[in-house]
Amino acid sequence: MTAASVNVLEQSRLVLTAHPLQRIGAYATAALAGDTGPEELAAEDFERAVQLMTRQAINAALVRDSKAAHGFWLKTSYSINPNSPMNHPSNGKKSEESIRAAIEQWRSLRDPRTWPGVDCVLCGRVAVGFFGKLDVPLAESDAYRNSTPRGHAGLALCRPCLVSFHALAYGSHLTGGACYALHSWDGRFMRRTVERQVDRNKMIAETGKVSDSYAAAREVVAFRALRTYGERLTAGVELLVFNNNNRGQSLEIHALDQPLAEWLRRTLRPANRPGFKVLVRAHASARLPGVVALARNAFTEPSRIVGATAAHLGRLVAVTDRDREQVASAVGLLYSFVTEVMQMDAKDLAELRATARKVAGLLSVEESGGKLNALRACMRDPRKLRTWLTRHGVQWAITPPDKADGPLVSERAFVLLFDPAQDNPGWFHRDVFLIGVLEELTRLGWRSKTAEEDLQELDDITDKEFTDDMEEEQ
Repeated sequence: MTAASVNVLEQSRLVLTAHPLQRIGAYATAALAGDTGPEELAAEDFERAVQLMTRQAINAALVRDSKAAHGFWLKTSYSINPNSPMNHPSNGKKSEESIRAAIEQWRSLRDPRTWPGVDCVLCGRVAVGFFGKLDVPLAESDAYRNSTPRGHAGLALCRPCLVSFHALAYGSHLTGGACYALHSWDGRFMRRTVERQVDRNKMIAETGKVSDSYAAAREVVAFRALRTYGERLTAGVELLVFNNNNRGQSLEIHALDQPLAEWLRRTLRPANRPGFKVLVRAHASARLPGVVALARNAFTEPSRIVGATAAHLGRLVAVTDRDREQVASAVGLLYSFVTEVMQMDAKDLAELRATARKVAGLLSVEESGGKLNALRACMRDPRKLRTWLTRHGVQWAITPPDKADGPLVSERAFVLLFDPAQDNPGWFHRDVFLIGVLEELTRLGWRSKTAEEDLQELDDITDKEFTDDMEEEQ
């Protein structure tokens, strides 16, 4: 067998590279060919997948109307392969035969005599040509996304890597604008997630019907993939939001580290549904549905999940006694979050919970939620909270409750709550402390007898905090 024939055979074998979009496309190619992984895909199955994508590209182009019932692939091609033979502006004047021939030529293996004699920049095998924006979502910057440097013909790619980019649409959540795709170095997660996305896109393309659940916020798309994956994640998950069209080129990457991705996967499972419902309601607002706000916090600022949920639990504790199962489930999720995701030391968590139980014991003898709301109001101002705890700590020392064990606030808990050291997130520890107070009040069965007034006071406090947060962000 000659070197040339070996090189030709290599042009039908997928290889996973370090490029996230190529990897997504490689898994999508394998999913189109059957139940196998990319690197186990036989040459004949690879060619079968290429032929399928070519036929569907031709059929989409011949629809000519992206808004037609079967114009799904044509519509999405503007976001991934602009000015290609599928959607070129001149197609309206061309015959069906010429459009078909142009697409077949575009998707066919080039004559080996025309190969440029360089290696593929992604996998190192022999490249079949140089490729640009028409085939590959190139880079982040609008300044150089549409072109390549002078004297350079484009990105050197072998055929399997090129085909992977052509298959990218099948493995992405397609909106007609920005595309959402999930990437991970966990191969099992990638395979199953991309397979589900391929099946979903094929069904939409065949029926012309898009379900309401498909038109979800991009972070919710990631949540859905985590929820349907039943095994432990061994790597983090990236949400890639990209658009390769001719007007608003963009690429955003939002990452979940492995501990957070795995925590979310477990949290989204049916067994944790009561607690997850609390987390969703805690993030709901007039601007955003709770699941969207929760997902965005997870991707942008996970530590906010604890504070947002603490505020909501305050309402449940003050008013109802029928949601205790949900409160207990939510608290369990939050404690696993602070230890697994935020890497809080278990001994430090125990110190805060012990202090919280003592404070909750003081509050539980009250008939109204006034003192609880006063404590809640102090949470944003360390000086006020320190004063509150010091005053009650002195009273505790002078007239300790029955079976009192030690001071109201231990030395270690005081350090966790108020030490301004850079490696001590006191604000986060104060949120965890409040969760502990509400947990114990729920366990004791306490509820306010002046619930309506207490809720109005709590709403006023929460509204002020929301306004302050918005001003800080601006």
